[in-house]
Amino acid sequence: MLFSSLVFLFYFLPAVLITYYLSPRNGKNIVLLIFSLLFYAWSGTGLTLLLITSVTINFVIAKQINKQKQAKKWLVIGIIFNILLLVFFKYTGFLIDNVLGLFQAQNSGWFKVALPLGISFYTFHQISMLRDIYRDPQLPKVNYPRTLLYVVFFPQLVAGPIVRYKDIVYQLIERKETIQQVALGIKRFIVGLFKKVIIANTMAGIADAIMDSDQATFTTGAAWLGILAYTLQIYFDFSGYSDMAIGLSRMFGIRLLENFEFPYIATSIKDFWRRWHISLSTWFRDYVYIPLGGNRVSKTRIYINLFIVFVLTGFWHGASWSFIFWGVFHGVFLIIERLGFDKILERVPLIIRWAYTLFIVMIGWVFFRIEIFSDACSYIGHLFISQSEAVKTALYFLDNERITILFLAIIMSVLPFNNWLKTTENTSGIGNQLTMLGRITLLITAFLYCIMELTSSSYNPFIYFNF
Repeated sequence: MLFSSLVFLFYFLPAVLITYYLSPRNGKNIVLLIFSLLFYAWSGTGLTLLLITSVTINFVIAKQINKQKQAKKWLVIGIIFNILLLVFFKYTGFLIDNVLGLFQAQNSGWFKVALPLGISFYTFHQISMLRDIYRDPQLPKVNYPRTLLYVVFFPQLVAGPIVRYKDIVYQLIERKETIQQVALGIKRFIVGLFKKVIIANTMAGIADAIMDSDQATFTTGAAWLGILAYTLQIYFDFSGYSDMAIGLSRMFGIRLLENFEFPYIATSIKDFWRRWHISLSTWFRDYVYIPLGGNRVSKTRIYINLFIVFVLTGFWHGASWSFIFWGVFHGVFLIIERLGFDKILERVPLIIRWAYTLFIVMIGWVFFRIEIFSDACSYIGHLFISQSEAVKTALYFLDNERITILFLAIIMSVLPFNNWLKTTENTSGIGNQLTMLGRITLLITAFLYCIMELTSSSYNPFIYFNF
C-alpha cells in the first residue's frame, strides 16, 4: 500500500487515526501494531509471516543480550542471522549469476527469490536494536509487542527512514500527542505528498521517456534533461516519502529524525552525504565505519574503511554492479577530498564548489538509474557527444506543464523552505492570521491537486521500494 494511493488516503489513514485517538492510553500501541501489520499484509501474507518470523528471532536474541551473559556472542549471532537473511533474499540471484558467468553459463531461472518489501530497511532496524541494547544496558528491556511495533511501525516500515532503536524506544513507551503536533504532521504529510505525486512523478515521466529510449535518437541537450529529471525525481520521490513518514509519525506523537537536508545545495561530496539519506549514512557511520576504527586509525586505514562503507552503501541499494560502482564512485571522491582536495575547494568560489558537487552527483545517478554498466557508460558519452542521427531535442520531451513543474522542482530543491513548515504560535494580529490562512489555503490546494492527479493517473511508483 502506497502513502500516495487513494486507498491509503481515504480509507486506511482515517481508520487508523480514528481508532488510535478513541483508544485508551494503554491500547494505542496495540492499535498501531495491528494497523501496521495490516498495512504490510497488503503486499502479501507470506511476506508478513517472514517479517514476523524475523522479528521473533531477533526478539529472542535481544532477550539473551539483555541478560548480559555472553552478550557479545548473541550480538554476533544476531548480526549474522540478519545479514544472511538479507543476502539470501536480496543477493542470491546476483551471486549465482556471477558465479555462472565465470563459467560462461547462464542462469536458466531454476532459482528465483522474490524480494520481500522493505527487507533492507527492517533488517537494518533490527541490527540497530541488537547493537544498541548491547552497547547501552540502561535502555529499557525488550518486550515482544514493543519490539514488533518498533520494526513494523507502518510510516517507516517499507522505505525508511532507518530508525535507530535508541532514538525511538522511549517514545514507544510514553509519548504525548498534541493538536499542534498533529497539525504539523498533516502539513508535513501534504508537502511530502505534493513532492511525490506532482513533482517526482512528472520528473519520472521525462526521465523514463529519455533514459529508456534508444540513445541514438536524442541529442546531448536531451541527455542532460534526462539526467536532470532523474536527479530531481529521486530526490523528490525519496524525500517526499520521508516527509510523509515523518508527518504520519507526528500524528501519533512520535518524532522521527530528518532524512534529507537539501542535498543539492551541498558544496562537496562529503557535504552531500551529510544531507542525503541521513538515516542511512549515519547508520553506516555508527554501525560500520566507527567499529572498523573510524578516524582513530592510520590515514591508509581510514581510506580503506571509507571504501568499504561505500561499497556496502552501493550494494545495499541493489544487487547489481552498477549500484556497487555508484557506491565506489562516491567513495573515491570522498577519499580524494580527504587527501587534500577539500582544501583546494575551500579556496574557490562557492558557485564552483556547488557546480563540482552537483556534476559528480548527477554523473553518479546515471549508474544508479541504468543498471547495465555498458549502457550507463554509453549514456554518459551522450552527455558530451551527440549521435549524428539524433533528432529528439530536449524540447521534444517537454510541454508547458512539465516546464512549469521542472522549474518548481529546481527552486524547491535549492531554496530551503523549512521555516514555512513551522506552526505559527502567535495567531494574534491580522498579519499572523493572514499568514496562517494563506498556509492553510495553499496546503488544501496542494492536497486537492494531488488527489486530482491520483485519480487521473496510474503511474505512481516509489523508487526506494525496490531496495
